[in-house]
Amino acid sequence: MYRKGKTVLAAAVLLAGSSGVAGVAQAEDMIKMGALATLEGAFAAPGQDSIRGVIMALEEVDYMVAGKKIELITGSSDASPQSAINATKKLVEQDGVKVMVGPLSGSEGLAVKDYAKTQPDVTFVNGTSAAQDTTLRDPAPNFFRFSTEGAQWMAGLGEYAYNEKGYRTVAVLAEDYSFPYTQVFGFLEPFCRLGGKAPVDARFWVPIGNKDYSSVIAALPDDVDAIYVALGGADAINFLTQYEQAGGELPLVAGSITVDQTVLGSKGKIRDFVIGTPSAGPISDTWDDPRWNAFVTTYQERFKEEGFPSPSLFAHGYYINTKALLMGLEAVGGDLSDGGEALRAALSSLEFETPTGMVSLDERRNAIADMFLTEVIAGPEGNLVNKTIKVIEGVSQTFGVPYEKFLEYGQVGRENPPCD
Repeated sequence: MYRKGKTVLAAAVLLAGSSGVAGVAQAEDMIKMGALATLEGAFAAPGQDSIRGVIMALEEVDYMVAGKKIELITGSSDASPQSAINATKKLVEQDGVKVMVGPLSGSEGLAVKDYAKTQPDVTFVNGTSAAQDTTLRDPAPNFFRFSTEGAQWMAGLGEYAYNEKGYRTVAVLAEDYSFPYTQVFGFLEPFCRLGGKAPVDARFWVPIGNKDYSSVIAALPDDVDAIYVALGGADAINFLTQYEQAGGELPLVAGSITVDQTVLGSKGKIRDFVIGTPSAGPISDTWDDPRWNAFVTTYQERFKEEGFPSPSLFAHGYYINTKALLMGLEAVGGDLSDGGEALRAALSSLEFETPTGMVSLDERRNAIADMFLTEVIAGPEGNLVNKTIKVIEGVSQTFGVPYEKFLEYGQVGRENPPCD
C-alpha cells in the first residue's frame, strides 16, 4: 500500500542517518521521485489505481536504480489545474523532487506543462493526462509523455461506428474540459469525414463531478443513432446508472475511460446496459499477449484486495511512464548533477517494450504506440471486460499526417470538428 507523502521504505531510509557525513552520503545515494494523482474528487478511484501502477514499476526494481534508493513522495489533486499546480509546487519546491510522474487528468497536464517550463532542472514524465496540446502545441522541453493522448486512444473507433455499426448521426455527452475535447475530436474526425454527423446542438458538456444527469437525459435527441459518451470515474457511473434507470434505449459509443475498469468494476447497475458498447484506448482487457497477461497477473496478485479485476488504463499509463523514467535514470547512472540534461537526452531516445507493445517518442516527446479497438462483454468470471476487436499499430499523435498539416485541424474544443 501507499500513503500520501513519503513511502514507508523511504521513511526507514531517512532514519539511517540524520547529519554530517552520513547525511551527505545518504543524499547522494537517494533519488526523490514525485508521483501526482487525483486522490480526491470524482476521479479518486482512477487516481488510486494510478499509484498502483507506480508501485508496480518501482517494485520491479526493488525501489533501486543505478545503486540508488528511490524515495517516492506522492501528491494529491482533485483533477483541477490549480490543485495539480499546488501539489506539484509542493513536490518540487518543498519536497525537492528532481523527477516527477503525473498528472492524471487532461487540464492538469496542460497546467503542469506550463509549470515545467519554469523548472528547467526538473524532469516531468506524464501520468495519464491526455489532452492533445500538452505536447502538440508549445511543448515543454522537460515534459515527456510515454502514455499517448486522448485522440490517439480513439484510433479506429470513428470508422468502426460508421462502417460496422452503421451509425450515421450521434449525440455527444462529455465533461467540459480539455481531455474530453481531445477524445471527441479523435472519434468525430474520421466519423464525420466518412459522412457521419454530430450536430453542435446535440453536444452536451457537463462539469467534472456532475451528479444529476436528469436534465441532460431529458434533452437527448431521439433522431440520432447512438450517443458518444466521454465521461470518467464517478461521472460515468452516475450517468450510466441514471440513463439505465430512465429507460434509455439509444446505444452507446464510449470514450476510453467511460468503460475502463474503474467504471466496469464499479457496483453500479450498469451491467447489462453497457454490454456491446464499442470503445478504443491504450489497453484491452482480453488481449491475448504474454506481455499483457504477465502484467495483469502481477497486478491481480499484488492488489487482489483493493484493485480492480483487471488493471485500468490509469494503472497501465502510470506504470509505463514510471518505467520509462526508471530506465532513463538507470541509463545515466542516477546522476542528476547536470540538472537532468543527460536524463532528458536518454528519455528522448528511449524505445522499449511495454505490456501493450513497443513505445517510442516523437520530436515533441509524445508517445507512438499501438491502440486497441474494443467492445464490452461479460468476462468468464462474470465481470465486465473490454474484448479486443482490433489492434491499430504504431499510432502517432498526428495519425501519419505531416505536423504542419495536422495543425490545420485547429485546436480541439466544443465545436471542432463541426460535423453537422
